[in-house]
Amino acid sequence: MNATQATTVPGKAQPRGRFPHIKRAGDFLFVSGTSSRRADNSIAGADVDALGTARLDIREQTRAVIENIRDILASENAMLDDIVEISTFLVDMGDFGGYNEVYAQYFDENGPARTTVAVHQLPHPLLRIEIKAVVYAPDSP
Repeated sequence: MNATQATTVPGKAQPRGRFPHIKRAGDFLFVSGTSSRRADNSIAGADVDALGTARLDIREQTRAVIENIRDILASENAMLDDIVEISTFLVDMGDFGGYNEVYAQYFDENGPARTTVAVHQLPHPLLRIEIKAVVYAPDSP
């Protein structure tokens, strides 16, 4: 029987609900939807001036999301190369080009299967992107 184990990774933003950052089920890892939110609850790629005008950078947010996933995977001795499927949620498909540009810095045509969809909103109004992943990473005996 395959064991399951759920982990909340120290040093990462705490989930905004009762779920883990990552769950192992046998040789597979499932990374919960991950954003560019930092441990201090600030958001990479999101600046708001004194008048409340927001500057939201999809490239910076995408990079932070992928690097957050990289760090979460490291907690299970896995790497980005181990990802077999990615699902990406964009608030605006107008951000697809910038997202795709940064994504290509981490993955190529031999990388994970991928689906990208537009969503009405994410859990914080400054977030433009969220990514979840399925990873094949056999557990070492």
